[in-house]
Amino acid sequence: MSFSFNFNQVLKSPTLDDAIIYDHLVIGGGPAGYNAALYAFRKGLTTAIIAKRLGGQLLNTSSVDNYLGIAQISGEGLNEAYIHHIKQFDIPMLEEVSITQLEKVGSIFKIHLDNKQILKAKTVLLSSGSNPRRLDVPGEETFSDKGVAYCAICDAPLFKDKVVIIAGGGNSAVEASLDVAKWASKVIVVHRSEFRADKILVDQMMNHKKISVFKQTQILEIYGDTRMKGIHVLDKSTNTERSIEADGLFVEIGNIPNSDLVKDIVTLSDSGHVLVDTHQRTSLPGLYAAGDVCESPYKQIIIAVAQGATAALAASEYINQLGGNYAYNE
Repeated sequence: MSFSFNFNQVLKSPTLDDAIIYDHLVIGGGPAGYNAALYAFRKGLTTAIIAKRLGGQLLNTSSVDNYLGIAQISGEGLNEAYIHHIKQFDIPMLEEVSITQLEKVGSIFKIHLDNKQILKAKTVLLSSGSNPRRLDVPGEETFSDKGVAYCAICDAPLFKDKVVIIAGGGNSAVEASLDVAKWASKVIVVHRSEFRADKILVDQMMNHKKISVFKQTQILEIYGDTRMKGIHVLDKSTNTERSIEADGLFVEIGNIPNSDLVKDIVTLSDSGHVLVDTHQRTSLPGLYAAGDVCESPYKQIIIAVAQGATAALAASEYINQLGGNYAYNE
């Protein structure tokens, strides 16, 4: 299944009005935020999306082939489909702005933008996503999407019958090695120290006939030509350098949540993710969070979409329960 339309011909969204109080404002232009705005609109809430860049991590995803109902689509193509859907309802989307402050005054949220505009809302969804933690070595940026990837669950099928390196030593890295081994001809796990993953997972990895493991091995550089060809590493146990050839590299060393905006007003996990309940509610009433910025075990598009819907439905219930009891002072 594919989507075909001229993105530049899509009608421009209405602007946001700082003179009104919105029911539900969405911070972040990714799958969670898109679906939250859609569900909020269909519940009759005044809503809008505010984002620095529409698309988020979708724009860094080369191919999506595990999204129900769509056999295969690029990340950019899926993002365009989402935006096309949103714009059919004239849901405002304010792009290329940054939020400098989020505060709650009485029962109303104030969202301060870097363009000096201040928007007001009864409820807010934070869907600001996260960024993959990077190795920060030469060649990583050059070969990103050219062999270097950050989501084994998403992209493992692209490396069928290939040699693949996994970088990392936690549960996500070890699980990635087992997942990728279902597709690759050989998997090489490289970690700079000792594994932190659960013993049962480490044992499975160590006993897998397709997986080789190199501990005390630090990646110094990723090399190649038009695509990556391998990595240069330092064997810390012998203090010697060598090269490991491979067709791909999955960096599985965690994600950095974009939660700085709310770090002083809601409860975060030790890793900086926003803690939410089953309704995507944060510790601050009226403020919800969804997608990769949340503390959740799986970072998947379809999960973020579902969390966005949950948050919007919960926000609608919250507004109904409060009725007209909103206190706000300038």
